[in-house]
Amino acid sequence: MVFDMDSTLIDAETIDELANAAGVGDKVASITEKAMQGEADYSDALLDRARLLKGLPVDKAQDALDRMPFMPGAKELIDFLQSHGYRTAMISGGFTLAAERVGRMLGIDHVVSNELLIYNGKLTGEIRGPLTEQGSKECVLEEIASIYGIRPEECIVIGDGANDICIFKRAKYAIAFNSKPVLHEYADIVITEKSLEAVIPVIQSLEPERGQVTCIRDA
Repeated sequence: MVFDMDSTLIDAETIDELANAAGVGDKVASITEKAMQGEADYSDALLDRARLLKGLPVDKAQDALDRMPFMPGAKELIDFLQSHGYRTAMISGGFTLAAERVGRMLGIDHVVSNELLIYNGKLTGEIRGPLTEQGSKECVLEEIASIYGIRPEECIVIGDGANDICIFKRAKYAIAFNSKPVLHEYADIVITEKSLEAVIPVIQSLEPERGQVTCIRDA
C-alpha cells in the first residue's frame, strides 16, 4: 500500500510549514493550493516555492517540521496493514527533513522524497530528488513494485492532491483521503472522515479479492 505524506499521513503541508518559519507563508500557501488543485504546473510550483525558502536556517526548518502532527489514525492504519502482511511505502513530493522522521516513527517500509539543499547551515532554495515532475510518483511506484516482482496495478494507493493522479490511474485500488476535488474522479472511493482509521474497513472489504490486490508477505 502506497501513501502520500502531506495532508495524508501528516495533518500538514511540509512546504507550508517551512514557509511559515521563513516568513513567506502566504505566498507559498497560495502556490501550494493551486498546485494541489491542478491549477498550476507541479514542477514549476515546487521550484517556485523552494526558492522562497532560501536562507532559512536548517535548525529552524527542522524544528518547524518536527512539530507537524500525524493524521489521526495514521499509526493505527499502518499497524493494521503490517499485521495483515502488507508492505507499505510513502512517496512524497515533500522533503527528507520531514519524510525520514515520519517514515521512521510510523514504521513505513519504503520512503522516497526530495531533498532540500543546504549550504552553511541554511536552505539554498534548491531541490534535488526523484519527485520534481508531475508524473514522478508513477516512476517511483514502478520501482518499488518491481522490488517485489509485482506491477503497480497490484497495489493500493492513497493520496489527496493532483500530483497523485498518475498513481491513481495505475493502481488496482485508489483511495482519495482528505482530498481535493480534482482527485475524486480518479478514485475508487473518497473518504471524507478525517481519520485514517476509516481506511481500515475499506482494506478489510478488499481481503476476499487478494487475487486482484496483492498482499506481500515476508518469505
